[in-house]
Amino acid sequence: MKEQIYFGTYTKKTSQGIYHAFLDTDTAQISTPQVAIAVENPTYLTTTEQTLLTVAKEGPLGGIAAYELANDSYALTDDALVAGANPCYVAFDKKRSLVYTANYHKGQIDVYRLNDDKTLTLCDSVVQTGYGPRKEQDGSHVHYTDLTPDGRLAVVDLGNDTVSTYNVSAEGKLAPVSILKTKAGLGPRHLAFAPDKKTAYLVGELSSTVSVLDYDSTTGAFYLRQTVSTIPDDWTEHNGAAAIRVSNDGRFVYVSNRGHNSLAVFEVLDGELKLIQHLTTHGDFPRDFALDPTEKFILVANQNTDNATLYTRDQETGLLACCQKGIPLPEGVCVYFK
Repeated sequence: MKEQIYFGTYTKKTSQGIYHAFLDTDTAQISTPQVAIAVENPTYLTTTEQTLLTVAKEGPLGGIAAYELANDSYALTDDALVAGANPCYVAFDKKRSLVYTANYHKGQIDVYRLNDDKTLTLCDSVVQTGYGPRKEQDGSHVHYTDLTPDGRLAVVDLGNDTVSTYNVSAEGKLAPVSILKTKAGLGPRHLAFAPDKKTAYLVGELSSTVSVLDYDSTTGAFYLRQTVSTIPDDWTEHNGAAAIRVSNDGRFVYVSNRGHNSLAVFEVLDGELKLIQHLTTHGDFPRDFALDPTEKFILVANQNTDNATLYTRDQETGLLACCQKGIPLPEGVCVYFK
């Protein structure tokens, strides 16, 4: 079986935009990624059934763009670009046909409607405030905006050490519901829910940690249960935790480490996390990775060394083993299986 993969990238050096490749699950090999869409700094992307939504930049303008997916072609249907930095995250709300973006540099959440003709209409914008004790926390830095299992919007802010919850109206308007204040300097980056819809895992980029959170769907509030390190105790050099993924059975959690250049594998035991494996990503600065649809593989992109690495995954033990390294991928920062 062949699975489609899209890669988001920076285009600061040699990358030309969004790349496309296939994973052959029978041979456990990735094809050489090829340019699919020429666009500036498509650092994060997602898809609907027939639309690819991506972060985009055009000179001094930043925002998002929508491309129609049809017959192996990619036609731009609309973009929403304004002055300033582009967002760092994009998510799609199928039920309400809404698109959510997180803007790290502006501390801003934007909500767009994806119309029937695949154009984009801005519905709401919210600017968060606050700061933290670390030099990277000079102001709000929204890094993640995506849905909770019950349809609220969870917003993770690296700059002010918060996880906020918003109600979302049918018109795409946001209304604040609850705020979890993490430990000062945690630097929360991304959030991933467990299949039970009541447990979430929060990556702390600046602290190299992952926290277990309880989610109350009645109130929309998060509560801290546990925090563990993603790096070995004797690691003293710089590290920033990045992406997080949870297996569909809820038994394993995976986190990438930029600096230690590893994947950390955790087993879920009695509702808490236990580290069971660290392994190299065979490259520098693994910003993102993803489990394939079969969950028999994990694919990681190493931004600074322009390469990707493929692992087989034991679905019973959760452990990983490298099966292909040195996959050429310029400035890879997002891995997405369609």
